[in-house]
Amino acid sequence: MSDLSHVDEAGSVRMVDVGAKPSQRRRAVARAVVHMAPETAGRLRTLPKGDALVVAQLAGIMAAKRTAELIPLCHPLPLTHVDVTLEVEQAQVEIVATAETNAQTGVEMEALTGASVAALTVYDMAKAIDRSMTFSVELVEKVKE
Repeated sequence: MSDLSHVDEAGSVRMVDVGAKPSQRRRAVARAVVHMAPETAGRLRTLPKGDALVVAQLAGIMAAKRTAELIPLCHPLPLTHVDVTLEVEQAQVEIVATAETNAQTGVEMEALTGASVAALTVYDMAKAIDRSMTFSVELVEKVKE
């Protein structure tokens, strides 16, 4: 258990102490892909609830900013930049979420949360016309300078 940063030697969960670490410029990029019917992909800007792409972009940015409130052991980070882009392809939407900070710990959870919530928002916006949608999320890049 001691190999896991959020678990102590006794097996109890804990927030990692990063107090002694220096602040560094950090960046992370996550990617989500929402698979859907081609007809659904063609209607994402004109759904009954509105433009799914705009709503998902805003939801992803807002979620990245609130990651520490959603993931119990994440440190609250002073984000210096968050970007969420959505690109519609024939039968899917590719979402790329980038998060940046100057802090003592990484920012990958913020990027992953942004991408995940953006994907969930696309699903929520389009579920009335396509309940067969699925999505996946992955960390693409994690950099510290």
